[in-house]
Amino acid sequence: PTYEGHVPLTSIERTALAVGSGVMAYFNPRRADLIALFGETTAQPFFINRLRNAMLKSPTGRRILRDRPRITSTSLSLPYLASLPTNTVGHTYYEWLEREKVSPDTRSAVRYIDDEECAYVMQRYRESHDFYHALTGLPTVREGEVALKCFEFANTGLPMTGLSVFNVFTLKAQERERFWGTYGPWAVRNGACSDDVINVYWEEEMETDVDELRTRLGIEKPPDLRDIRKQEREKRK
Repeated sequence: PTYEGHVPLTSIERTALAVGSGVMAYFNPRRADLIALFGETTAQPFFINRLRNAMLKSPTGRRILRDRPRITSTSLSLPYLASLPTNTVGHTYYEWLEREKVSPDTRSAVRYIDDEECAYVMQRYRESHDFYHALTGLPTVREGEVALKCFEFANTGLPMTGLSVFNVFTLKAQERERFWGTYGPWAVRNGACSDDVINVYWEEEMETDVDELRTRLGIEKPPDLRDIRKQEREKRK
């Protein structure tokens, strides 16, 4: 082991875990442990190195690698985020956590990436995922996760995010139509053209206006998916 919790794997073991977790996660996409395992076993050596190099090219990314901040309910102080003005990054993130009933403490520790620094890069990506949700407004329902994974793939290049997009075929017909017509094109365009979101030092942006951060990164907010789904439910009733 090269760091605490590290589980070294042979090439055969890594391949077997990648295939098994990938197939099982496809049929049960709410299994976060399977998605995490699939992400780690498919990221190295090339893809996670590419993401680390993107951080090394950025002054902010290098500071993140040096400081090694972690995103938890304790390190962020959720009561403080709740007290911030409504349109700040911190309050937007807090509101999203409350609305979706999720916690920043649910991200599992990286175990299967061999390089210690690359393991932190994967951990940082994993813990920043909910900030991407808050920034885009996409909910945690399967349709929202597929759209966000498509955005992440265009931005980070991690194989797990790209392969997760295949879950679009498990969506209902109306949801698939919405993805191909609206959220898929939005995700590809914004993910490819925006700055590397891995280089956002979220801990320093809490009091920043969320629209200002979107503009700085080059991300346009998509149509409110939760509101669209709510309107459809009311229409059916």
